[in-house]
Formats: sequence, structure tokens, C-alpha cells
Amino acid sequence: MASRIQPVTRSPVLAALRAELSAIEGDGRSHDGRRREVLPFGVGGIDSRLATTGLRLDSLHEVAAASPRMGDDAAATLFLAGIAARAWGPVLWIVRRRDLFAPGLYQAGLAPERVLYAEAADDAEVLALMEEGLRHRALGAVIGEARRVGMAATRRLQLAAEGGRTIALLMKRHAREGADPLGVPSAAVTRWRIATAPSAPLPTAGIGRARWDLALVRQRGGEPFSTIVEAADETGRLALPARVVDRPHQAGGATARAAA
Repeated sequence: MASRIQPVTRSPVLAALRAELSAIEGDGRSHDGRRREVLPFGVGGIDSRLATTGLRLDSLHEVAAASPRMGDDAAATLFLAGIAARAWGPVLWIVRRRDLFAPGLYQAGLAPERVLYAEAADDAEVLALMEEGLRHRALGAVIGEARRVGMAATRRLQLAAEGGRTIALLMKRHAREGADPLGVPSAAVTRWRIATAPSAPLPTAGIGRARWDLALVRQRGGEPFSTIVEAADETGRLALPARVVDRPHQAGGATARAAA
């Protein structure tokens, strides 16, 4: 009896993506014509603590919400949007369900016309679509959302990203309550955990700029750290609150070390 399982390589979503990518051209050059290797945050208190003074564009980076709560999940999503907003070209965003809020992405600097969406049936298809986008070389960023991703799969994504200028961003969603999405080994160059934090106080009644608890739980060639940041603005940039900017940097945080 013939198998009912459709191979990922024959996926109609993958075929449609290949057709769309064939019309996109690019080489990863910045506006001044130079090929970039690193995407800095533009925040000294973060870039100075990264081994490469920014996020390597030819690498895989993982992001996870600190909890399954909607606020933390939204913060992690907008953190990814801010990174993609500052990348150089079109962005491929692969989802499992249609729950992205375009106005929210726009507020984090990611304009809708830059985004190419693909809806995958399962984690395997998410990873296949990510790999296809990374190997095309004409995208500024490839973002995928998955729950269960093994070491072998992350190695494939890292290899697909190497040699190019398309940053690979994998959002590890919570598979079940209490499980740590970053608890399994990974080939990612950096691994981030994002949580909401109390917003900036205002002199009058109202809600100030959102803040996140940003934890780099692992980076290749560097130490983990955590800090409070102000959420991505309309240019995709983070900022350090004044009280964080004014105090000396500490070599890693207890929260980051415990998470790692």
C-alpha cells in the first residue's frame, strides 16, 4: 500500500517558495556597496559583549520566549522582527499557523512589503523551507518557528547559512508547559531568551516604552550575559534604559548562567 506521507521535497509550499525566490535577486551588499559580515545591534552595551561585536550574518541564531505566556512570546517575536528589520533585504518568515500581527512587526521596523510569508505543515517543513531560503542567497533574513529541532537539523541550517549573508533566525517555541526550548544541544552561534519586563515609568498616567529582559544564554567564543533593554523601535533598534547605561557592565549575570 502506498505511503500517505508526502516527502518534504515534494511539498507544494516548497515548490511555491522556489518559484517566488527565483524572481528575487541580491548579493548581501550594504548601501555603500560593501559586503557585510556582522549585523550589530547598534547598542554598545550589547555589541561590546558579543564575541563578533554583532550577529554574524552567515550563521544560525536561536531565540526563545522565557515562558509560553503571550507577553513573552510577543517579545521574542518582536525581537526577531527588529533584527530582520535591520538586515539588508527581503525577509522570509516561515510559520506553523497564521498568527503574526503585521502592524506589530511594522512597529518594530519590519515593513510588510519586505516580508515573504510561508506556512509550513510541520517542523520538518519549516526546516526545509528555511534551508531553501538560506541557500538562495538573495534574502536578508530567514526566520522559522519550530518546536522540536535536533542537533542534526541545526547543523544543516548552519551549513546552509555559511558563506552567505543571510542571517538565519530560529524561534524555538515551547513544546509543552515547563519544558525549556533551549534545553537541547544546538549548532546555533548564539542562543537568546526573551522575557517581558516592567515598562519605563512615565511622569503622567500611561504606559511607557516596553522593556525586555534579554538573556544571551550561549554564544560561541564568548560569555553569556543578561540585561534589560527597551523594546525595538520603528527602526528595529533596541536601547538600554538610562540606569543600565550609567552603571558599569558586569561580567555575565546569574540569570544567564543559570539558564545556560
